[in-house]
Amino acid sequence: MHYTNLSKAMEFTGERFTPECVREIWYEHFHRYVLAGELVTGKSVLDAACGEGYGSAHLARSANSVVGVDISKEAVDHATERYSADNLDFQLADVCKLPFEHNQFDCIVSFETLEHLEDQSGLLKEFRRVLAPDGFLLISSPDKAEYSDRRHYENEFHVRELYRDELEALIQEQFPAYRLLRQKLGFHSAIWSGEDDPRIVFQQSENSTISVTQSPAHEAMYYIAVCAASEQCLPDLGAGLWLFDDAQESVYEHYLHEIRKNMSAGELIASLERQLEELKAAGSGSPQVQSHGPWWKRLFRSS
Repeated sequence: MHYTNLSKAMEFTGERFTPECVREIWYEHFHRYVLAGELVTGKSVLDAACGEGYGSAHLARSANSVVGVDISKEAVDHATERYSADNLDFQLADVCKLPFEHNQFDCIVSFETLEHLEDQSGLLKEFRRVLAPDGFLLISSPDKAEYSDRRHYENEFHVRELYRDELEALIQEQFPAYRLLRQKLGFHSAIWSGEDDPRIVFQQSENSTISVTQSPAHEAMYYIAVCAASEQCLPDLGAGLWLFDDAQESVYEHYLHEIRKNMSAGELIASLERQLEELKAAGSGSPQVQSHGPWWKRLFRSS
């Protein structure tokens, strides 16, 4: 795998992820492709709505061949220039009107695409057309209940977000067999099967009571669906839980940095409040300001 022009990055507008993003969003997006990379070994893969191209490049490390397509010419040109491998190709294409033959790919990967489109049924129909009869689809989408409703958040680039039951109904129009994985960020990004697995134990404390379960008590932020024409065509997922982080533990380190910063700010505020009380106690006399300068100058020096 060859990466060229690594210093040249696409501008991050919020519409599509770029690998220069850090911490939480980096964990979420890379983790999906890392999981996909484990499932596509030796297969012909279509990365639909490939964006910047980082995911297609990762899949090409294990797949036999990868074609990344996107409707953005800027994204395709950037990906072609930045990532190079004999088994990797980028093409300009509308994912709802793919320029490929029937049954051409062993696997289709399309992460965070559905919510950007109005014709979601048409997208899955087109995926089914170009997917081999024994192939499988990996597709992800945010859960509207958690991603938007609970957080009172609106993503300006999303056309139609789906609740879980809507996503499952949509998948079943074209793919009778599917497994629904869940994803949410902790200090790791976690993807889990949602099915009770005796090999996996989660412990959670609530109201001084410890509960033990085979899946997290929290709702998922994203769903990742593994879809196929029949149960026999679904890939063997193996584990029921996948965790992902980076060697620098960047999310955890950022958290610790913010905690230390807040603690320092709290100590400074407490010191200023003590000095203010001393000035008030001094009454109308000349305030005894310490020799290292007034509090407001020290405030700006410490920020």
